[in-house]
Amino acid sequence: MRKLHTHEASPLDATATIFTADTIHTVDEQASAPEAFLVFGNRFAAVGTLEQCRAEARRLSARTTAVVELGSATVVPGFVDPHAHPLMYGQMLSWVDCGPGKASSIPEIIALLQEAAQSAPEGVPVRGYGYEHRNLVEGRHPLKEELDLVGTDREVYLMNASGHGGVVNSFTFEKHGITRDTVNPDGGEFFRDADGELTGELSDAACNILTGVNGVKVGHHGPNFHLEDEPEEHLRQLSVAQDKFLAGGVTTIGDCQVTRREFDMYLRLAEQDQLKTRVSMYMLSHLLDHVIDTGMHGAFGNSRLAFGGIKFYADGTLGGWTAYFPDGYVGDPCRTGQLYHEPEDYSALIAKAHAVGLQTATHAQSPTAIDMVLDAIEAAQKAHPDADARHRIEHCGLPTVEQIARMNLAGVYPVNQPQHYYNWGEGVTAAIGTPGERFNPLGEFIAAEVPVTISSDAPVAEPKPLEAIQAAVTRVTRQGHQLGSQALCITADQALQAHTLNGARALGREAELGSISVGKRADFVVLGADPLAVPADTIAQIDVRETWIDGELAHSGHNHLSSNTSTTEEQP
Repeated sequence: MRKLHTHEASPLDATATIFTADTIHTVDEQASAPEAFLVFGNRFAAVGTLEQCRAEARRLSARTTAVVELGSATVVPGFVDPHAHPLMYGQMLSWVDCGPGKASSIPEIIALLQEAAQSAPEGVPVRGYGYEHRNLVEGRHPLKEELDLVGTDREVYLMNASGHGGVVNSFTFEKHGITRDTVNPDGGEFFRDADGELTGELSDAACNILTGVNGVKVGHHGPNFHLEDEPEEHLRQLSVAQDKFLAGGVTTIGDCQVTRREFDMYLRLAEQDQLKTRVSMYMLSHLLDHVIDTGMHGAFGNSRLAFGGIKFYADGTLGGWTAYFPDGYVGDPCRTGQLYHEPEDYSALIAKAHAVGLQTATHAQSPTAIDMVLDAIEAAQKAHPDADARHRIEHCGLPTVEQIARMNLAGVYPVNQPQHYYNWGEGVTAAIGTPGERFNPLGEFIAAEVPVTISSDAPVAEPKPLEAIQAAVTRVTRQGHQLGSQALCITADQALQAHTLNGARALGREAELGSISVGKRADFVVLGADPLAVPADTIAQIDVRETWIDGELAHSGHNHLSSNTSTTEEQP
């Protein structure tokens, strides 16, 4: 796997700052617990005692050295979120939040949407997001007739938490000519009741009616649910999204669904010097041939915007009941979900990507889908051995024990989201029964020496790494239930590494990111308490005080420096 190369600023422009704190977790196996670290320019230049950092600053001929005393705070590396959808997340933030923190029943959702409709200009669509039907009192999806109470003269769309579909009102179907006789598109479904009438629910490629010509028009290569807005509005959405990631302590993002729209937005932000976070882009698989033809045969870019690899889909989502279970869902035996590709076709695509050195990242939830991914990776490796290919399985919800062992042998990185079971773990067990209690079996990955990597999948979950770490340690859902046995849990130390260094490894960027280590980029987060020391069920409550990127303050939860922070300057 080719590593990312970046350009350096001139040492003549570099400044030196020493940071001290009561607790510093470097996530570097070579470093003991330090009392300070030195930032010179945009890199960590020393980690150790205060005197060691001062000596290194003198050696580097720093004219002045600032000392920032963070006091009782805890410092950790910048969090890495290797699987998220920033543009979609930014767009969701302009919609109506109908998630579990806002509504627990369908009438409450309708009330939220009605309030939005009252203040929206005439004819402007009303859009909500975040509900999971199994978390609602009714235990079902809303119906189109219920969304009609919001409006009969405009589109009303309620996206479910999975992001793979939702519910629309009658007007939306009428506007796009969808009737009970409309044939389901390949890779999607307009759901119907026992009498064959449209319920309002739609999934995957059926969302074409919402996304338009730039939406899901690529067969089985995967959904793209980012509804089209004007470019300036997309830029605003991305800017807002970046601020949210920074507020959670996230310094590096893997965007795992980049089409030409997202690519264009990132390039525009980069041109305007408005990329506040680091982004590694994974192009949606329908662009594979374009990527290969243009010579993008490995990771490249600069420290802020980089190309990482290719994103594939093997099956759908557990939350939307479109992940592939050939024997049907417990909650609805008539639903089986879907595979996005025939196994032979998918294997050919993976082989094509692997042969030129491209990392692949495939969404797969069910054991059948995960099997298809592993078969393809093993075949590609047999044809073109690469000991450091680092192919990824996104979500990797329900792998068997045997499949986990195969991941170890193939060097596959599962990229998990503990917040999924925190937010709707009960929905998984309701959908597929007792096997759902193993959803995201992080402890089993650790036992099999498979690297654990944590991400948010924003907007499916908020980019709040501390919440994700708490969920990984406790496996306790938002409703207070522990999902599965204690053997599936991991330690806080393992979870911190999963959301920092292992995230960087999944992106192929561990040489420059993921730990507080000499030579790496100075990305770090200042926390109000130590996530490795507080009770596990309080980790999510820890304040993210400051987020630093390249040795510069990128976000502060308070004023520039908290009341417990002092700064002095030392002369050589």
